[in-house]
Amino acid sequence: MSQTSCNSTHTSVIVVGGGQAGLSVSYYLKQAGIDHLVLEKNTVTHTWRTQRWDAFCLVTPNWQCALPGYPYTGDDPHGFMKKDEIIAYLDGFISSVDAPVIEHIEVQRVARNSEGGFSVSTSQGEFTADQVVVASGGYHTPIVPRMAERLPRSIKQIQSSEYRNPQALPAGAVLVVGSGQSGAQIAEDLHLAGRKVILAVGEAPRCARFYRGRDVVDWLADMKYYDMPVDQHPLREGVRDNTNHYVTGRDGGRDIDLRKFAAEGMELYGRLQDLQDGVLHFAPNLTENLDSADKTFNGINAGIDAYIEKNGIDAPPGSRYEPLWSPAEERATLDLRASAIGSIVWCIGFTPDFSWLDAPIFNGRGYPAHTRGLTPLDGLYFVGLPWLHTWGSGRFSGVARDAAFVVEKIGACREAKMLTRDEATV
Repeated sequence: MSQTSCNSTHTSVIVVGGGQAGLSVSYYLKQAGIDHLVLEKNTVTHTWRTQRWDAFCLVTPNWQCALPGYPYTGDDPHGFMKKDEIIAYLDGFISSVDAPVIEHIEVQRVARNSEGGFSVSTSQGEFTADQVVVASGGYHTPIVPRMAERLPRSIKQIQSSEYRNPQALPAGAVLVVGSGQSGAQIAEDLHLAGRKVILAVGEAPRCARFYRGRDVVDWLADMKYYDMPVDQHPLREGVRDNTNHYVTGRDGGRDIDLRKFAAEGMELYGRLQDLQDGVLHFAPNLTENLDSADKTFNGINAGIDAYIEKNGIDAPPGSRYEPLWSPAEERATLDLRASAIGSIVWCIGFTPDFSWLDAPIFNGRGYPAHTRGLTPLDGLYFVGLPWLHTWGSGRFSGVARDAAFVVEKIGACREAKMLTRDEATV
């Protein structure tokens, strides 16, 4: 990585964000010989280093780590890298790209300027660029409900990005709010450590880790699911609002079955709704949420069954998940004092924050309008958003394809402008 100074204030392209998306864009810009700067608010790939718990591991197999020019080459392609291995992989990628990066620089405003390019105001001064790529991701502001303000000060509250390990939380039961990918894995981490866990279950779907002799990811890859563009998905752009399926790569990979956890002593409730007079109130939808997750689980497996049958593939017999445990009743309330809750981990996601981007491209929810990263404003692009183009757009598996596509458009736009300038001087 090249630590670049701020001496030059103009460059052809400014890339905002130094995660895997921004560095992937830099990789292709360097290949194309296009001068650029990567501006990173913290340090490159800092999220992987600072916002992951100690036992974190990938939920997709290692072979899907396919950052540009730096595919996974280890001896365990069907394993799941742990946190320190992920960081080592990223360190290798950072070195291979050697991007022109300025770290610890906050982009405060990006706007179209009178020359047809962009003015970029930062904590280290003013820059200009012909084109800008936003590669800062879509997970910026942790979601914590206002009811959190009314919880007793004696209860420690953290967000999923702050969770590290069970030992870091005070004594007492732990309320985990949300059962998406992070919530389910954090609940499991606490449960395996012997902590009393109370889980507010949301509407997240789940999938099997292994089915009919292979990782489900391998089957879905063969079925071309990961190549499906968003405009061909049954939900179209609505898929971007979907919660990720919960599953884990821990200990070689396995399903996460909340019913099994409940049978082992984890307390499950429906969606957390409110806090009144020291009593937590939950929606009576635990059964519905568990059944819905299982329906998705079985539906994915049924799709694999159909693929196997259609292609005459020799595979172990299929099966259907049957519930190991079901709630005897819907419990709608929980007394805080009686439950002995000592801490709460909020795992209900993030909202995007592009308030620094002064461009007429956003919908009412603050999400940018784009087609495969190309926005309605010429010269402004996005890379690294979930389902920007395919399932893998925000992941190690698909960001390279998106970055290459955007850089190709950047090059074409650059050539068109240069041609126009040359014609104007004739």
